[in-house]
Amino acid sequence: QVQLVESGGGLVAAGDSLRLSCVVSGRTINIYTMAWFRQAPGKEREFVAAIDRGGAATFFAGSVKGRFTISRNNAMNTVSLQMYSLKPEDTAVYYCAIARNPFSSVQYHVSDSYDYWGQGTQVTVSS
Repeated sequence: QVQLVESGGGLVAAGDSLRLSCVVSGRTINIYTMAWFRQAPGKEREFVAAIDRGGAATFFAGSVKGRFTISRNNAMNTVSLQMYSLKPEDTAVYYCAIARNPFSSVQYHVSDSYDYWGQGTQVTVSS
């Protein structure tokens, strides 16, 4: 069974930084695109960032580009999201996801491209 477990969320002040981690078990991630999505209260889940299987290509939502970075450690089967200059509008539950299909190109911003998700970790940014 594939499981993704996120950690690192919390309550921070605007302008602070936070690092989220996701540990994957049951599937070796080195051939899969990985991504982070988030869902704020009353809003739909939205794409945040993705990283291709080798880590050479990264993709970001416009709202976080320049403030967030995504990385992966295939040897440890983990993916991380480093968040800088956090804003109150970044408040959400953050989810880690693994692509449905290995090797093939992925519509990285589309949630249906991913078949397993973590339970989420809450990030709250106070103003």
